[in-house]
Amino acid sequence: MHLLAGSAQTTTTPPLGTRINGDFVTHYATYIHDDLYSKALVLQREDIVVALVVVDICIMPKAFLDGVKSEITGLTGIPASHMMISSTHTHAAGSVADVHLGSVDPAYASKLPGLIVESVLLALQNLKPAQIAFGSVFAPEHLLCRRYEMSEEYVPFNPVTGESDKIKTNPFGAEQFIKNSIAPTDPELGYLAVKGLDDSWIGLLANYSLHYVGDWENGTISADYFGVFSKALTGKLQAGSDFVAIMSNGTSGDVNIWDFLDSERYPKTHFEKSQWIGSDLAEKVFQSISGLEWQEDVTLDAILEVVEVPVVKPNGDELREAAKQVATAKFETIEPDRDGLRQIYAREQILLNEMPAMAECPVQAIRIGDGVIGALAGEFFSETGLYLKASAGAKSYFTVTMANGNVGYVPPLEEIEKGGYETWRCRYSCLVPGAEKTIREKLLTMTRRFSMPLK
Repeated sequence: MHLLAGSAQTTTTPPLGTRINGDFVTHYATYIHDDLYSKALVLQREDIVVALVVVDICIMPKAFLDGVKSEITGLTGIPASHMMISSTHTHAAGSVADVHLGSVDPAYASKLPGLIVESVLLALQNLKPAQIAFGSVFAPEHLLCRRYEMSEEYVPFNPVTGESDKIKTNPFGAEQFIKNSIAPTDPELGYLAVKGLDDSWIGLLANYSLHYVGDWENGTISADYFGVFSKALTGKLQAGSDFVAIMSNGTSGDVNIWDFLDSERYPKTHFEKSQWIGSDLAEKVFQSISGLEWQEDVTLDAILEVVEVPVVKPNGDELREAAKQVATAKFETIEPDRDGLRQIYAREQILLNEMPAMAECPVQAIRIGDGVIGALAGEFFSETGLYLKASAGAKSYFTVTMANGNVGYVPPLEEIEKGGYETWRCRYSCLVPGAEKTIREKLLTMTRRFSMPLK
């Protein structure tokens, strides 16, 4: 039986007034710059079906996605283990999760599941005989480690401990104190391309380890560079309406393209930088397609396991101090300055103390021909992605993050010791030190369970 494939997208753009999360405080949608989507690519070989879904949203919790998957299973029979549903991590979308003072929009959280389900159902309706190819291009110029070693004159402040960190994340206003960024980035844009046997385009799933660009005003709804890439590539390929181009987020927890040392590197007008980056990535992929090796006889397989990881909580003294901070806070009008951050993170300690002692982190590996796609439910650093690419043993490999849930930041152990925003203890950064190694090794073990030719 031939490989079958189909793709589809549904519009998920929220209405004006919708809550937006991803910042320290809640924002509200006041301007829709471009539409958001749930994009699905479905592959089938005999009785094995795999659904790859990417949604233009900041994050989606595991409980939310478990409900979505359950509905899809009930309608299609696709097991949850064979569905990967991830967030692009645009910070200009509707909210279905609490992050700091950014809150859930109940109406949008009720509406979005049906739209995600619909994208999968439509992709299933579009199944036809297909061929696939994995590709790869390098784009290091759009990546910067956002964690910096600073000169001795600058003391990075930690709002949880009240003491100093060894490094500073995103040193706005302190550019003159920067010594150097502290970690490598992952320069590879990997992708899975899918065509019909008649050479008509079906879909393309790309993966790049870059945070959102964010060159818009608060209150904007936008798919960011993820959406620009998709539109630009569709145009370059002159693909039909059945084609869906998808950009997923890789291991970008410590990476962005806010250049603190060369502020003139990119244009400053709203949306110009995301347009530049998304279009350039699309051009790079387009130029590489002619060299792809296409496969028709493709094996499909998928594994999903849930790793339980201990949560680090505040002690009694820390909770008492947090209560004092919260008692005087004015959260309705708070500013994320030094005092505001102390109060925001004090609230986080109290709420974190109410969380379960263990966090559930879904870990997934999907085999497609001679390639493997890994999926992790959090914001992982480039170091994790580079390690997995070097060790996975597959001819082609990339890691999709913020997939099947979200446990927040999962820094490598040595990065936790350095401090920085990503390590500040809160509901979004609370896994026990060493969790990154536990989770990445689980994924590595899963990928090696596939019998595959080595790189």
